[in-house]
Amino acid sequence: MHVAVIGAGYAGMAAATELADRHVPLTVFESSRTLGGRARRVEVRGLPLDNGQHLLVGAYGELLRLMQRVGADPARLLLRRPLALVYPGQMSLRVPHLPAPLHLAAGLIGARGIPLAECLAAMRFMRQMKARDFRLDADASVDSLMRTHAQPEGVRRFLWEPLCVSALNTPTREASAQVFLNVLRDSLAGERAASDLLFPRVDLSELFPEPAERRVRAKGGTVLRGTAIHGIRWQPYGFRLTGDPSDRTYTHVIAAVAPYHLARLAAGLPRLAATLERVSQLDYEPILTAYLGYAEPVRLPETMIGLDGTAHFVFARGERLLAAVASASGAHLALPRPELVARIHREIENAIGPRPAPQWSQVIVERRATFACRAGVARPTTETPLANFLLAGDYVASDYPATLEAAVRSGVAAARRIS
Repeated sequence: MHVAVIGAGYAGMAAATELADRHVPLTVFESSRTLGGRARRVEVRGLPLDNGQHLLVGAYGELLRLMQRVGADPARLLLRRPLALVYPGQMSLRVPHLPAPLHLAAGLIGARGIPLAECLAAMRFMRQMKARDFRLDADASVDSLMRTHAQPEGVRRFLWEPLCVSALNTPTREASAQVFLNVLRDSLAGERAASDLLFPRVDLSELFPEPAERRVRAKGGTVLRGTAIHGIRWQPYGFRLTGDPSDRTYTHVIAAVAPYHLARLAAGLPRLAATLERVSQLDYEPILTAYLGYAEPVRLPETMIGLDGTAHFVFARGERLLAAVASASGAHLALPRPELVARIHREIENAIGPRPAPQWSQVIVERRATFACRAGVARPTTETPLANFLLAGDYVASDYPATLEAAVRSGVAAARRIS
């Protein structure tokens, strides 16, 4: 047995970690010199930043487990804070350290900027969903779900919509209500720590993929950076990979590449025609991250604050650096970069007070950051019609939207299907 894992993002390195710990011979191929895929380190003015700002939550149990396994201590690499949604001057909701479900109830009752009657409506909604085990008879949009359960404007604007857009990266008018409920089930309705916000203290490559690479190598596996695989051929005795310097035959392949790269990679595998057709029907949503560097320290009231404007959230990335994030598609993508940065800076000033303009900025747009998690979207499964050819990635069918947790879960699931 020898397994080829194509792609060294979070899904690929999760699969590789599982296989290496079982002493299964494997080779990981990564076309880039940097590990992490669409969640990787980028150098900006000599600073190790990310190609997009990511936020983890306490419910990411599989990623936290794997981080611990590969020696990436979550307590050291992640800043853990109780859930706080703060829109300065407009709304603040902070969840206290109380046992579940009292923590959420206390947070809603103590919220400022949302009428108590609206907070009680949100609590009723959560109770109703829990009574249904967070399952719908038929999927619908999040907007439709909110209308059906009479959720008022305030909690929709400052609670449900920000949570939906940040988790699913899809506008609420299109986003899958069932997937959104899955997220609520495991976070807000889970144990108290499940709703905690986890802010990476290091770049996304160092957070997990690189420690996983070290463990895989220590267990005898091979990780080849800067090695692109251009195609796959199936033969009676296994798989051959175009671009593999060893020209070896592999018993299994885990394709952990972005879904829009799968068609090129598997074009020579006719048994995958139906799978490739399903993947081709996925649409995608962007994520825009604007890094703003200031000459003087800039302090936010929380590590993350909400903005009711062009950007959805702003993160403190150091005393003089902020990262503003705009999820999903919108008119902001068409703005000239200087105008976009100036607009985001004004929104930050409106939230925390006047500040000198940033000394420098860097805007990064991941055009196909995630699949569009729409109601009823058909996602491919881990197993395919071609024996021993498996898929891994945040787009593979699961309860979750395209998140780091979904990616590592899919990688683990693919690895566990190899015996």
